[in-house]
Amino acid sequence: MTTELYFIYDSHCPWSYATTPLVNALQQAYPEMNVHLLHSAHYIGKDSAGEEQMEAAARMSGLKFGRDHIRYVNSPKSSIKTANFMAWLQGKQADKQLDVLNALQRAHFIEGNPLSNKHDFNDIVEKFKLSPSNKVFKDELCMDAEYVLEGIEEIQQVIGTTGFPVLVMTVNDNAIFIDHSQYLSSPHAVVAAVEKEIAAIKLAKTES
Repeated sequence: MTTELYFIYDSHCPWSYATTPLVNALQQAYPEMNVHLLHSAHYIGKDSAGEEQMEAAARMSGLKFGRDHIRYVNSPKSSIKTANFMAWLQGKQADKQLDVLNALQRAHFIEGNPLSNKHDFNDIVEKFKLSPSNKVFKDELCMDAEYVLEGIEEIQQVIGTTGFPVLVMTVNDNAIFIDHSQYLSSPHAVVAAVEKEIAAIKLAKTES
């Protein structure tokens, strides 16, 4: 059984932050699964998710948001450098990408790190022993990040939505669209739901 998980997200989106625990739970349940973290680079320094969305995500997920993040929650955000950073990481050290995403989201949503310049990434670069190139920290999307956006567009065409976050799991040739909103308050429940879907796929295959 070949399993893949596709997570379309934005590092500066509170709903994506609330959905990452589901990705963590699925990765733990299926350690051999290939995880594709696809950064949508939605925030380009012109707006932010804002206080209402943050509070709604906090209510549904039970996750905490730090005081320093809350203070600037309505300020414009740019996730371009993070999109570049994660695209670079996926190409160079993909085994670290989920741990790094968790660390980046903690830095942003708990510690109030804007992740808007090279210096903001220093602690995570040191912690995970990374050596990103300078092009990662430019103000425009790098080529690797552009390729990620192309992949996102393909998935969006299949599932018929341009919204995010999105979770899609594939099992061999079958796709399972996971409604993340159902599991934000209990991330591990997503594993049981996926197991039911996989069992149904296997049953359909034996009956055909």
